[in-house]
Amino acid sequence: MASKKESIVPYLYLLPWIIGFILFTGGPIIAAILISFTKWDLLSPPTWVGLANFVNMFRASSEFWGILKVTLIFMVFSVIITMCWSLFTALLLNQKVRGTGVFSFFYFAPAVVPLISLTFVFQLMFSKELGIVNYLLSLIGIEGPNWLMDSRLVLWVVTVLCIYTYFTGQMMLIFDSALKEVPRELYEAAEIDGANAVNKLFKITIPAISPIFFFNLVTGTINSLNTSFALIYPLTGGGPGKATQVMSLDIYVNAFKNFRMGYASAEAVILFAITAALSLLQFRLAKKWVYYEA
Repeated sequence: MASKKESIVPYLYLLPWIIGFILFTGGPIIAAILISFTKWDLLSPPTWVGLANFVNMFRASSEFWGILKVTLIFMVFSVIITMCWSLFTALLLNQKVRGTGVFSFFYFAPAVVPLISLTFVFQLMFSKELGIVNYLLSLIGIEGPNWLMDSRLVLWVVTVLCIYTYFTGQMMLIFDSALKEVPRELYEAAEIDGANAVNKLFKITIPAISPIFFFNLVTGTINSLNTSFALIYPLTGGGPGKATQVMSLDIYVNAFKNFRMGYASAEAVILFAITAALSLLQFRLAKKWVYYEA
């Protein structure tokens, strides 16, 4: 009898998480899937339309393809930029120089600043008339563009600004912790064999922290797809035109501005499927380059 009670105890500890998952994650996912097969404007009862929302979405003339393109471009380059920058800063923090603690504090400061506040700062920085960026360019005789209103530039500006969000700060701290666990003996042996800094980085450092690198890659990909709304909506609103209209923002627009809950839910299902497929692909490919200690 006692053994049965002991076997139940771990599940009782997990019960709050299970309830929370069902109510706030699993339940909404199932609801979104069901709503995606309906036409619903939030004012009248939903009407079953089957696959009509998905058919409309995948039509050649649909705006969805342009939005998907913007989403994938933002995802790929934001992940590359944030991963490389956070690893670079973590490597700097692991050098034996004074002031690394102060640098770490100020660099991670955006993690405790609401993203909406940062976007207002970014708007001022890249303002055509008042921005510090164009002011610095004017000092060397260059007339700065209207960064956030130029459809050719705005997506790249938003992508680069990802390095100032809390995701990059979190990645940097995780990389920093992993780098401190790499045995110094490996570097000393490599130096005896004549290895330079680049050789040590690619032959020792990156393989040694590859599990952490993989973790940041997966979480960075998921964050870029699902939480880009918090950066883009207050900064550009998806404009100019639809130059920065990623899927997470388009879902919001269709659901709560156009009152197309069925179409928005269908788009959310597709975004969920893309996120799941990319995560599974990353886990499959991880077997070839992620090294775990035996």
